Order: sequence, then structure tokens, then C-alpha cells
Amino acid sequence: MTFLRRKEQDMPTSRRDFIKRVAAGSCAVALTPNAASASDAMKPVPYRVGKWLSSDQTVLNNWLSAQITQLEISPPSTLHPTVQALKDKIESDGRLYALFVSMFVQVPFKKTPTGEPQVRTYEQALGLINNVLKTAPEYNKTGLVGFPINAILDWAMGTEAGFTAFQDPEVNRLIQKILEAWGTFLASPESVYVLNEDPKTGWFGSDALQKMQRFSETFICNPALPHWGFTSWDDFFTRQFRPGVRPVEFENDDRWISNSCESAPYKIAKNVKAVDKFWIKAQPYSLRHMLNKQDYLQQFVGGTVYQAFLSALSYHRWHSPINGTIVDAYNLDGTYYSETRAVGFDPAAPNNSQGYITAVAARSVILIRSSQPGLGLVALIQVGMAEVSSCEITVKPGDLVRKGDQLGMFHFGGSTYCLIVGPQVNLKFNLGGRRPGVHASNIPLNAALAEIVG
Repeated sequence: MTFLRRKEQDMPTSRRDFIKRVAAGSCAVALTPNAASASDAMKPVPYRVGKWLSSDQTVLNNWLSAQITQLEISPPSTLHPTVQALKDKIESDGRLYALFVSMFVQVPFKKTPTGEPQVRTYEQALGLINNVLKTAPEYNKTGLVGFPINAILDWAMGTEAGFTAFQDPEVNRLIQKILEAWGTFLASPESVYVLNEDPKTGWFGSDALQKMQRFSETFICNPALPHWGFTSWDDFFTRQFRPGVRPVEFENDDRWISNSCESAPYKIAKNVKAVDKFWIKAQPYSLRHMLNKQDYLQQFVGGTVYQAFLSALSYHRWHSPINGTIVDAYNLDGTYYSETRAVGFDPAAPNNSQGYITAVAARSVILIRSSQPGLGLVALIQVGMAEVSSCEITVKPGDLVRKGDQLGMFHFGGSTYCLIVGPQVNLKFNLGGRRPGVHASNIPLNAALAEIVG
């Protein structure tokens, strides 16, 4: 099990040992969306896209139980200013106050089927979030809790009140400030304490390196240096491939589009509409909302969208899929913990809302004019999800790019991205035998993803 912990010198006892003791007595029944009956509780747990959270709900139950117990034993004397600002806004705005109280009341159980406690009030949730801001993720092969705030809000965000509250622009602005504060810590030297060689919890320990095989040969690093040369958790997570590790396939053949991210195919949609009901169960793509600019909309109406997701252990930079010129590049503010109600009470939220978040979540948009006349304008939309919502664009309009050139990166990992082409383009996708969906495996960066045919 993976836990986020404070530096041990900040605590009277080892938080890691404390949490392990709390978790040790938990039973192994999995939690499902509707916990009203024992039969529901025994249903299989869903697969978490990208494994940012464990697919074993028991792992999350135990993790959350330990966090709640630690908060009760040692509540913070003061909240971080960004957390305090959200609390002040909730309590000064009657509408938001009602929503934040109601979302925890609407969670359909007080304890999980395993008997573990749930977050029951917004005050408790804010206290837990406050404790996250000086922690970094440890590794554990049992289950990564890479989205700790997501785990805290997992059930509340799926309620009717949660759906409304987490779409509120002011709430999202304040959540953005909280995530920026956490990002500042993760980019600081203080966060390297998890980049160690502990066999179970260290990112360079035997368990982690068994999962990330050939790490030192694949990524730029130096195992002889402290923390293998990485200066922060963010530096580790935005690590770069060594030269030659991901060569560009068909580099000089404009008929081929390369894979922009080290990611797994999720969905391919054709004849996409300008406006669609992206919040319904099928979650069709709605180009106007995805792009949020009218200037380019008509060039993509009726075209094709390819969506893929990044995993927690993947490479997190974006690269150009084509040769061409940057036409526009911009960031869009959006939601962080919003999921569509159409998919039901999703215990892996926003696992089942991948299409929906392309139209509402914080994201970046990069438009490239291809040097291949028949291809025309290509759009890339990098979508942040929950904690992974800091999109850094490293190109600007007018830049000439070649296949494989860097375009930007997700800080603290990545979420999902879309490649969009116009209706005049007929693509034959090369997925290497993979079927799009949540169980797909990664296609390597710069691999030949699709051929322009016809």
C-alpha cells in the first residue's frame, strides 16, 4: 500500500509505521458504488485508468482510514492559506455552504463495507487536504495513491451536490490555488525524501525498479548521485528519455502521424459534432467546448478524435505528432473534481468520465498546421485530471516543429489527451493490436500511430 506522509522529523512518531499499524487490521471486502447491500459490496472493483489510484478499493479504504485517524489524533492548529481561503469561501457563501454540507450527507454510507470510516464533513476533508500539501507519494506495488485529494473527495464529488459544487468557477479557482501550493512543494528540494532506495517505499528501491525496469538506461539520471540526480519529485516525474530511446518512426514521411504521448488508446470517434451533449452516458465529444475558441472550430467539425490516457509510471511530456508550424497554443481553466452524473456512482471517479472531462477540465490546446497539405490543421488537447492539472506549454505560435519535438508537459504526471483532425482526413490507425479502452497498454512515444490514406 502506498501512503503519502509528512517528513518524519515533523512528526512525533513515524507516520509510515503508524499508518501500517492502522491498516493492518482491515478486512479485504471491496467497496462498490452502492453500498446498500452485501451483494453490492462483493461486486468486482473497477479498473482505475492509468493506475493513479489503486484498482483495489480496499487499499484506498485503508489509506483513507489511516489519514482520518491521524487527523483525529493530531489536527492542524492552522490551515494552509490556500485551504483556509476555500474554507472561508464555503462558509461565507450560503449556496456553497449548503452544497458542501450536502455532498457529504448525500454519500450513501457512513462507513465502507470493510468497516472503515468515510469523510463525513467538508471540515474533515479540508483537514485531510491540508495534510497532503507537505507530502510526496511513496512507491508501493500494492497500490499507488497518486491522487490523494481525489481519494479524499472520491465519493462526495459523485453526489448531486458535489456535481454542482465542483463546477463552480470560484471553487475551481480556489482549488487551483491549493494544487499550485502542492505543486510548489513537489517542485522543491524538500520533496526528494521519497526518491530513495527503500526496497518497499522508495522510488529507486527493488519493488519500484522491478516495475520500472531498465530505468537508468531509459531515462536521464545518475544512480551514483543522491536521489539519482533528481532535484525534486517534479523533476523525477517530468524525467526525460535518453537520446535514442524513443526514435521517431517514419520521421520524414508526412503520411504518418506519430504518437504524441507515452499513452494507451482509450477511444476513437469519427464524424464528431461541433456541439454535443458531452455530459450524457455516451459522453460524445463536443468540439466547441473542447477547443473553447470559435476560430478553428469549423475546420474540425465532422472530423476524428483519438483519445489516449497516461499512466502513473509513464513519461509525461508531449511531443509533436507531425511536421508543421504552431498556429496557436493556449491554456484553459476548468474543473478539477467534476465527473458526469450519467455514469452513476463511480468509485473510481473520474475513471468513467474520460470523455466528459475533455470539455470541462483544466487543459491545454495546441494547434499545428501540417506541412502535409492534405492533413491541414491538427489539434492536440492535453487534459489535466484532479491533481494532475498543471499543463506547461513550451512552444509558441510561429514555431516550426518536427515530429518528436517537445511541445510541453504535465507536472506531477499526466492524465489524458486528444488528437483531432478534420473531416477531409482519412486515418488508418496502427494500435499494435490494442483495443481502445481502460485496459489498453501504452503505445510508445513517437511510434507510428496513424497513416493518412485515400
